[in-house]
Amino acid sequence: MGRRRQRLPAEPLNATIEDLSHDGRGVARIDGKAVFIHGALPGEAVRFRLTGRRKAFDMGQVVEVLEPSADRTDPRCPNFDRCGGCALQHLAPEAQLEAKQRVLEENLRRIGGVTPQHWLPPLAGSSWGYRRKARLSVRNVPGKGRVLVGFRERMGRYVCDMTECHTLIPAVGLRLDEISECIGSLSIPDEIPQIEVAAGDDQLVLVVRHLKDLTAGDRARLAALGEALDAHIWLQSGGPDTVKPLLADAPPASLTFSLQQTNAQGEPLTFDFSPLNFVQVNAEMNRQMVSHTLAALELSPEHRVLDLFSGLGNFTLPIAAACRSAVGVEGEESLVELARHNARRNGIDNAEFFAADLREDQAGTAWGRQTYDRVLLDPPRSGAAELVPLLDALAAPRLVYVSCHPGSLARDAGELVAKGYELVSAGIMDMFPHTGHVESIAVFTRS
Repeated sequence: MGRRRQRLPAEPLNATIEDLSHDGRGVARIDGKAVFIHGALPGEAVRFRLTGRRKAFDMGQVVEVLEPSADRTDPRCPNFDRCGGCALQHLAPEAQLEAKQRVLEENLRRIGGVTPQHWLPPLAGSSWGYRRKARLSVRNVPGKGRVLVGFRERMGRYVCDMTECHTLIPAVGLRLDEISECIGSLSIPDEIPQIEVAAGDDQLVLVVRHLKDLTAGDRARLAALGEALDAHIWLQSGGPDTVKPLLADAPPASLTFSLQQTNAQGEPLTFDFSPLNFVQVNAEMNRQMVSHTLAALELSPEHRVLDLFSGLGNFTLPIAAACRSAVGVEGEESLVELARHNARRNGIDNAEFFAADLREDQAGTAWGRQTYDRVLLDPPRSGAAELVPLLDALAAPRLVYVSCHPGSLARDAGELVAKGYELVSAGIMDMFPHTGHVESIAVFTRS
């Protein structure tokens, strides 16, 4: 017999909010038990409705703010209370940065047992219309009389009923209705589960996933949508290898982004990528982050640099343009090939790229036996724990760690310090404004 569902109180409860959780919920304590309350901010007195119970904590939703925080602001998106795409639109941007900085500080101290010698000022950019990559869920809901296109509801499996999103680039976020209407007009509206958004500096691609074949009429409607949005429509009928343009005879989409660093010809470094490739979501912040990281590396023309988790060369190529040579290592072969292509595109001949599973021992590889003056790593959320022995053996005098998860950074920072590195500095980079996501950078040195 399954566990019996606990009945939740129908009447709202009162609470005073003590803290902010890593995902942007207010934290209160009632009878000694933690309660995570969406829509509440530290210092506030609120009335809230319990939405769920767990053994270690409860969950809730604000019904009324009795005493608001001075940092509270009105969310721009009308969907904020339901949509799972954002968590912090009700918190002023400056206070968001402070909250994320506290998350980084607490993780480094609590998990890693380390504190940097000094804190870097937060790196931030525009907080609206920044998201150039996204996977939008699609669901035909006859009861609502429309196809829903957007992000999932908060803590739910349903697609949020939304008509606009202010964190997506405006070309998509302010035209969700048009996309919804187009999908609703197709012969198979129930067979379109998602739309992938990918925007370069100059072009936009929407990849429409379809589980059944499209008719000629469907294709014509999608083509009209692409024309209306000034976007290239691509189709995906199966795995990533099935992605292709809707119109075979149309000029091919050319997704590119540029950095402020230049190649030998004095032109901005420019990168090609395809709609499903990983690129940083926030173009403005990516440019800032690359410049910030290069400054943290303190490069000289004679340096040899190792870039781990190098992707399509986002860091490797500007590094190579500033020093003697760079080596990029990435686990995904297709990204390695793309990095080599981007090196040729920019006339960079002092960068090498290798494909390797960085979760495995790489000490015996050709690149792992070399000597480097600098090491950069930008791992996934899981971090780089498996690489700590290699980093210890390489003993580069300066190591810069770009992180998308403060917990894994803190764990790895503790291990690196235990191996003889010093944590010189750390700080946040706000790649995802209005969300609880914390991107950060940490600088280590070793004598």
